[in-house]
Amino acid sequence: MNEELKEIYQQVILDHNKSPRNFRKIDPSTHSSEGLNPLCGDHVFIYLDIQDGVIADISFDGNGCAISKSSASIMTAELKGKTVEEAEIIFNQFHDMVTGKLTDEEEIENLGKLSVFQGVRDFPVRVKCASLAWHTMHAALHSETVVTTE
Repeated sequence: MNEELKEIYQQVILDHNKSPRNFRKIDPSTHSSEGLNPLCGDHVFIYLDIQDGVIADISFDGNGCAISKSSASIMTAELKGKTVEEAEIIFNQFHDMVTGKLTDEEEIENLGKLSVFQGVRDFPVRVKCASLAWHTMHAALHSETVVTTE
């Protein structure tokens, strides 16, 4: 990845950290879960309103580092309006990208804004920061209430 692209990616992450999208609680929500990474202190709550198999609304709250918060923000923006099945596919693609299993540049580009997190794979300790909200969303889809990453 070239330096110019890294700079753009960093700006996107900083923007979503400073002005997170969908940072609120949906009440009532049809699905929710709590995620915690005790090693770094990231703590996130994910709320979903699923109607007829579609994510009608999704939001988050909590606290964490810039990568954690921006990942949750971009995730909520990308998944709103998607079907549960589409969310599962995107979850798997995102997870494969940040863990280094997905390396094909064209497939990564197909992830749109989510591709800003591809560099996280070079920093294993930050993978959990980027993926906490995703694992918490996935748990909420499956009616699991608490996720802890270590």
